[in-house]
This record gives sequence, structure tokens and C-alpha cells, in this order.
Amino acid sequence: MSAYAIAAATFYRDLADRLIASARGCFEAAGAEDVDVFEVPGAYELPLAASYCADSGRYAGVACVGAVIRGETSHYDHVCVETARGIMDVQLATGVPCSFGVLTVDTMEQAIARAGGDKRDSGRNAAEAVLAMAAVKARLGS
Repeated sequence: MSAYAIAAATFYRDLADRLIASARGCFEAAGAEDVDVFEVPGAYELPLAASYCADSGRYAGVACVGAVIRGETSHYDHVCVETARGIMDVQLATGVPCSFGVLTVDTMEQAIARAGGDKRDSGRNAAEAVLAMAAVKARLGS
């Protein structure tokens, strides 16, 4: 098994900690040799962190986690779209699986429910997506 990275937006620290813990737990349960966490201020910085991790050649994949909660302005829409596009661009450019485990929600209650609460565990889901794509890549020998 290989090493994996978690790029975590810490603007909402409590949510980030929950997402990091569940992503790390998933990678470790799968037998990851090493899991490194790289914290960034917000979701908008995640694509660059993922790019640094992917370009390093040290990681079989990067789980990107964080939260964006809708506010009163259109800032939410721009951050969500550009973060998702940026993460996708990194994985397409590098061939290193990078997952989008960023909560894009209207309220803190929705975020908590999706960070290991009663709806889903987006940190674990992000790590599972990375593991699945790394397995596809390994199976194809690339």
C-alpha cells in the first residue's frame, strides 16, 4: 500500500477535524503506509495544496476535505465552483486521484450531519473515492 495525503480546509476547525479524522481512519483501515495532513485556510486553497501533494510524487492520492457554508452573498457559489473545478483539474493534469470531500451546505446543521453525523461521513467518502481510483490506476498499470 502507498502513502496518501489529506488536504484540509480549516476555516471551520471543528468540521475539518471531524473530516480529517474520518478520512485518516479510512486510509489507515485500508493499510496505508503513511497519511499526511496538509492544512490550508479555506476551501479555495485546496486545489493548490492538492497540486503540491500530487506533484511531489509521494502520494497515491489526495483527499480534499473542508466545508463551505452558504452566506448572504454569492461568494459561496464562486468558492464552491472554483474549488471543485480546481481539484478536478489537478487530478486530470497529474493522474493522481484527488477527491472532493468538501461540504457545500446551507447551514452548520447540514454540515455536521455530513461530517460523520446522521447523513453521511464525507471525510470517509473522500478517502474511499481516492482508494477506489488508486486501485483502478494500479490495475491498469499506470
